[in-house]
Amino acid sequence: MTNKYHYILFFACFFVLSCEYLSPASDSPQQTGTSEIVGQVGTSILTKSDIANLVGPNTSKTDSASITNRYVENWLKKELLVRKANENMRIDMADIEKKVADYRYALISYEYQKLMVEQRLDTVVSNQEIESYYNENKDNFSLRQNIFRGRFIKVSQQAQKLNNVKRWIKSSRPNDLESLRSYAFQFADNYSLEDSTWIKFDDIIKNSPFSTISNKIQFLRTNQYVEEKDSLYLYLLKINEYKISEELSPLEFVTDDIRNIIINKRKIELVKRLENEIYEQAKENEDYQIFR
Repeated sequence: MTNKYHYILFFACFFVLSCEYLSPASDSPQQTGTSEIVGQVGTSILTKSDIANLVGPNTSKTDSASITNRYVENWLKKELLVRKANENMRIDMADIEKKVADYRYALISYEYQKLMVEQRLDTVVSNQEIESYYNENKDNFSLRQNIFRGRFIKVSQQAQKLNNVKRWIKSSRPNDLESLRSYAFQFADNYSLEDSTWIKFDDIIKNSPFSTISNKIQFLRTNQYVEEKDSLYLYLLKINEYKISEELSPLEFVTDDIRNIIINKRKIELVKRLENEIYEQAKENEDYQIFR
């Protein structure tokens, strides 16, 4: 024990090992007074109830003791640091209190705004709104990577019906696509078969021989169907359509981004409107005064 800081620490082993106390079904009477104290630094006190829910009922006694002891030790370190800081005359405590007050104000305001936004925000964004925003802000939607629409499948070289797979992946017949999807679900290690979905090219070729391509733009421009192998797998890539970096993003590729942008703009407008409503209502009710 250190006299200078006057703190009491009961290593929490006795607390964790007391199964009767920890158990929710305990019939023990509520302890009060100094017997409830686990640690103290000056007037700051850590009690048993403060650490009662640190560990779950299925945690071992050893782990429970370790978790609780670490928590108590960290609490002591923080309290001692604050105590030491309070003793340092070079720290402007008035400035600290002002910052705390400002933070409290900001936190309360944020929580209220968040509550109001949850209650009043319209999150439905129509396709027409998305398209209008896209057309008005095309300069903001240049691609940052190459994208493509097509098919990709990674399958073991020992898998059955590989010749059929090669035929199905190039086919435009609905029955062949359905056969390919069923096959991929059962046998493929990785696949993407949604022709209508734009996909980042680097994402689809990651961990495949295609990832070593030095000029991916030239590759996309000159290939529609490619096969590659490594020691274990066969990789098939069918490119139906592509767009390269710096080109305008297709609307479908940025639809979710635009929806989020519109909703975020609504949040900002709602918060401003809320502030103005509160201000105007307070003015009407004469809830505030200005002294000049």
